[in-house]
Amino acid sequence: MEISDFRKKKITVMGLGLHGGGIGVIRFLVSAGAKVTVTDLKSEQELKGSLDKLKDLSEIKYVLGQHRESDFVTVDMLVKNPAVPWTNRYVQLALKNNVPVEMDSSLFFKLCKNKIIGVTGTKGKTTTASLIYAILKTAQKDVIKVGVSQISVLDKLKELKKETLVVFELSSWRLSALGRANLSPQISVITNLYPDHLNYYASMEEYIADKEYIFLHQRKDDFCVINADDVLLKKSRAKISAQIVEFSQNKINSENGAYSRDGSIYLKNKAGEKKIIDICEISLRGAHNQKNLLAAVATSAILGVEGENIKKSILEFSGNPHRLEFVRKLAGVAYYNDSAATTPESAVFGIKSFSETLVLICGGANKNLDVSILTKEIAGNKNIKKVIFLAGESTDRIIEELRKETGREKAEFEVVRSMELAVNSAMKSAKTGDVILLSPGASSFGLFVNEFDRGDKFRLAVNSLNL
Repeated sequence: MEISDFRKKKITVMGLGLHGGGIGVIRFLVSAGAKVTVTDLKSEQELKGSLDKLKDLSEIKYVLGQHRESDFVTVDMLVKNPAVPWTNRYVQLALKNNVPVEMDSSLFFKLCKNKIIGVTGTKGKTTTASLIYAILKTAQKDVIKVGVSQISVLDKLKELKKETLVVFELSSWRLSALGRANLSPQISVITNLYPDHLNYYASMEEYIADKEYIFLHQRKDDFCVINADDVLLKKSRAKISAQIVEFSQNKINSENGAYSRDGSIYLKNKAGEKKIIDICEISLRGAHNQKNLLAAVATSAILGVEGENIKKSILEFSGNPHRLEFVRKLAGVAYYNDSAATTPESAVFGIKSFSETLVLICGGANKNLDVSILTKEIAGNKNIKKVIFLAGESTDRIIEELRKETGREKAEFEVVRSMELAVNSAMKSAKTGDVILLSPGASSFGLFVNEFDRGDKFRLAVNSLNL
């Protein structure tokens, strides 16, 4: 596929959305000379923020507050928002009428001629992708980030040069489009697998199947960097045809990879084994982030980065927004934003990253996930002095299980409907030396646009506090 292929083609973009992804797709298609129709079930008023960012483009046709069948049948291509399921009636209508259905990820892979390092996993993919990018930059490689956190996708094509490496964060949704196109990156990285998005997928097996597309179409001379400690990933290994590169908190069997031993991180390759860094030197909090570091180190080894550059990058890396992000210290109380912890497991990782006394802000909307691991942690962790819940169905489940877990069937819990109320209540409960941690373990929808909006509102509320 070439960019010139889009010229004068009639293309429907399904889902302008509120988060910016649709904007990047639309701008790319218009610049490529396509005739673009944008359709979204949300109204013009609901989409005002996104529409304002496209005001300078007069060529776009908008169909808002509805979908019309003709926009899915009498066109040359449909580009759908990642969150729209393949089972959607209009997506199926396009497919039945032989209209190609793409996503930003599949278009990027078809247009990109450069080596792609794809990073996926239930949690840790943003941190791992950012670390790989930082290490490659330190090693003076020409590298770009694509799809990492809220970074756009298709407009990054214009930044590619002959030797540019691409670090692409791939959700299960974006991987589903690659699977349909029989595409995988030359280097795949899988951080872990936990239950997630079970409000979207009918089963855990379906979710894992989409994740596996990151390696299913790799060749024998490609590389797959895999978490050797992950139980669910062990079941997937037999399907990998690429060269396996392991990372682990134990010794590894693969010829290349990374592992931790006696408080240090080691790199293993054909030249032998070399200590990269002592874990006590790392500023990132949490055992889960040590695994992300191991994944990035193992990937760097494939690309021939020297140990000195790897260590320098790790020492300078301060983390990503919304991922155990230090916000402020006020009156001896530290505030941390872990809003990207959208599953019960990731919230537990966040909680366990602190030895200090915690005031925890958690809860929210439901993704059909088992919350028992989080309720057990809250009930059994002596460092948690108070929990403030954000309203939502997941919160209702957590509270119900907490009452059973603690044997206090009529216990009252504090549930609030705004971040400002949660932060103010947490401040009143905290003392010098405590940590106030937002680590929701749930989706953000209902009270917030998304997890980034939730984290932004936490940061704003914390920075607005006065003694």
